[in-house]
Amino acid sequence: MENRKPYGEFVAIIALLVSLTALAIDAMLPALSNMSDELGISHENDRQLIISFVFLGMAVGQFLFGPISDSLGRKSPVMVGLLLFTIGSIISAVSVNLEWMLVGRFIQGLGAAGPRTLSAAIVRDQFRGNAMARIMSLIMVVFILVPVLAPALGQGILLISHWRMIFWTFVGLSVTTSIWFWLRQPETLPPENRIPFSMAAIGTAGMEVVKHPVTRSYTLALSFVFAAFVGYLSTSQQILQELYGTGDLFAVYFSFLAFGIGCAAFVNSKLVMRFKITTLCRCALATLVVLSLLCLLFHVYRMPTLNEFMTYLIFCFFCFGILFGNLNAMAMEPMGHIAGMAAAVIGSVSTLISLFFGFFVGQAYDSTIIPLIISFALFPALALLAIHFTKAPDQSESH
Repeated sequence: MENRKPYGEFVAIIALLVSLTALAIDAMLPALSNMSDELGISHENDRQLIISFVFLGMAVGQFLFGPISDSLGRKSPVMVGLLLFTIGSIISAVSVNLEWMLVGRFIQGLGAAGPRTLSAAIVRDQFRGNAMARIMSLIMVVFILVPVLAPALGQGILLISHWRMIFWTFVGLSVTTSIWFWLRQPETLPPENRIPFSMAAIGTAGMEVVKHPVTRSYTLALSFVFAAFVGYLSTSQQILQELYGTGDLFAVYFSFLAFGIGCAAFVNSKLVMRFKITTLCRCALATLVVLSLLCLLFHVYRMPTLNEFMTYLIFCFFCFGILFGNLNAMAMEPMGHIAGMAAAVIGSVSTLISLFFGFFVGQAYDSTIIPLIISFALFPALALLAIHFTKAPDQSESH
C-alpha cells in the first residue's frame, strides 16, 4: 500500500492504541482504596463500579466503532475514540464523587473501544500473510505485557503523587497518541472499499449470531468465562491488597497472574496445531471447575494462605488464557462472511452478559475468597454446558 509508514513506527502506533484499554483498567487497581476514601464511597464494594463502567463503555463502543469504520474509514473513528478517552480521563481526574467518576469511566471505555477495535482492522487493511502474522504477534506481546506492567505504573504514581495523576497520565498518553496517529498514520480503507452504515445490517448480523447454534453457544460460553474474570478484576484489589495484606506489593502479585494468561496464550498457539479447539476448551473449563471445587473443599478446612491461593489462581489463569482466544475463535468460525459485524456483535454481547454476572460476583464479596471461588466453578460449568449440547463445532473446525 502506498504511503505506508516505516514498519517499526507503525507497530509502535498500533501498540499504543491497543494499550489504552488495559491501562485504563489495570493501572487504576492499586488506587481503588485511596479513591474510595476521597470520593466518599460508603459501601466498600461500590468501588468495583470504577472498573465495571469501563467495560460497560467498551461494550457500547465495540458495537458502534466497527460498523462506523467500515463506512467512514479507520482514521476518523480512531481519532473520535481517542478524543472520548481523553475527555473521560479529564472528567475522572477532576471528579469529586462516585457519580462523576462513573461518567468519566464510561466515556473512557467508550473511547477506548475505538482504538482497540480498529487497530486489527488497520493492520488487516495494510498487510497480508506472514507480514500480518508478524505484526499481530508483536501486538500480542504488547497486549500481554501491558496488563503485567500497568498496576506497577499505577503503584509507582501513587508513591510519588496523588491518584488523580494516574488519570492525567492517561490524558498525556492519549493526546500524544492522537497527535502521532493523526500526523503519521494515513487512512487505510480506500473510499471504494467502504460499506454504507446501516443499522439494518447490524441487526441482521445480530440475528445471525443469535440463530447460529455454534456462534450462539460459544458466545454464551465466552460470556460466562469472562464473567468470572470480571468478578476477579472487580475484587482483586480487595482480596489481594486488603484481605491478604499485600499492600504496595499488590501490583507484583497482580502482574504475576496476568503473566500466567500471557504464557497460556503462547502455549495455546502450539496446542491448537495438535488438538481440536473444542477439546482444549472442554479440558480448560473442566479443569477450572475441578480446581475451584477442590479449593472450596480446602477452604472448609482452613482459609488458604496467600501462596496457596496464588498457586490456585495461576492454574486458573492459565486456563483463562487458553479459553479467551479459543472460545472467541469458535464463535467467529461460522461468521466469516460477516466477520466485521459479527465481531462487533459478539464482543458487545459477551461483554454485556459478563458485566451483568460479574457485577453480582463483585457485590457478593464478603471479605472472604468464597464468592470468587464459587464463580470460578459455576461460570465455567455453565460454559461447559453451553458448548456440550452444541454438536456443530466439531464439524465446522478444520484440524
